[in-house]
Amino acid sequence: MNDLLNLSQKDLRGLIAAWGEPAYRAAQIERWIYRELATDFDTMTDLPRDLRTRLGENARIGAPRVIAATCSADGLARKALLQLDDGLTIEAVLMLYPDAAGVGALDQTPLPNRRTVCVSTQVGCPIGCPFCATGQAGYVRNLTSGEILAQVLHFARELKPEPLTNVVIMGMGEPFMRFDVTWQAIETLTDSARFGMGARRITVSTAGEIPGIERMAREQLQINLAISLHAPDNARRDVLVPLNRKYPLRDLMRAARAYAEQTRRRVTFEYALMDGVNDQPEQARTLAQMLRRGGITPPLLCHVNLIPLNPTRASPYRRSPDARVLAFKKILRAAHIPTTLRVERGIEIAAGCGQLRQKIGNAEA
Repeated sequence: MNDLLNLSQKDLRGLIAAWGEPAYRAAQIERWIYRELATDFDTMTDLPRDLRTRLGENARIGAPRVIAATCSADGLARKALLQLDDGLTIEAVLMLYPDAAGVGALDQTPLPNRRTVCVSTQVGCPIGCPFCATGQAGYVRNLTSGEILAQVLHFARELKPEPLTNVVIMGMGEPFMRFDVTWQAIETLTDSARFGMGARRITVSTAGEIPGIERMAREQLQINLAISLHAPDNARRDVLVPLNRKYPLRDLMRAARAYAEQTRRRVTFEYALMDGVNDQPEQARTLAQMLRRGGITPPLLCHVNLIPLNPTRASPYRRSPDARVLAFKKILRAAHIPTTLRVERGIEIAAGCGQLRQKIGNAEA
């Protein structure tokens, strides 16, 4: 049975045409799915009854079952463990940043009112970062574009009538392992006839899959790029982000610079600070030098997002002390590297990637 979330606009129109229906019926269905957030064809009251019956018999709108959910004490972070049709589970997180609460404990920078959903692209992850609960769980399979979209729609329904303002594709999995699938989901999210989110409100985070970075640079949509860096040298990054063994820092930085120059868009580098591992002053200085190329060439158009580690129970890595986090930030800013600290959400609800799934169990629920 067709999950309509997996169909591109062209595919949906082809299906409706094959059924002998006028083209505008596809647009009506899209409005019901992506704007009205319907999950039941019977609610699509401006469609003929015969078409609603046919849709019910031959198609569906994917909506994973919630098998566990947590909410932070302040109500600003919600995490859902979602069960797919084959029984496997994925995580999605909603993070709320109201104006009054959008200030971090360590970084007194106000944030605009945002309602951000973080979604997964795979069941598990093949990268194997040892500080990440998803990496510790291993890789099972890729998601379809519809399964990616279903996570966004899940929280869009929860928030309704308030709209989601941002989507970050940095949950479980490496989004660029199957670029076409991830990009189809992004095209649906940004399509004005479908979900209609602005491209600049969507961020894709990669562990450093260079072919995906290069492909994204050629696309017209102005999607934001984030790279999970976590270390300024190959020896340490080989351990923390094993994909570095395939795409070492020299090649990754070359790809990041080419991306910024080609698109004129800023690259965000995510850097999770771990106690005694990657948080020393000399490492901050090495990172600054790498991003500035020692002043020999123009500095890379970039931004560093420092993240105090959200520790997992199976990992030996621990978050850096606040004083060391602030010292690291100070060194980068002194080198004129735009740097902020991520406003933390959901520490007490295991909001870090893969943590709720690890707690509940990875097997079929």
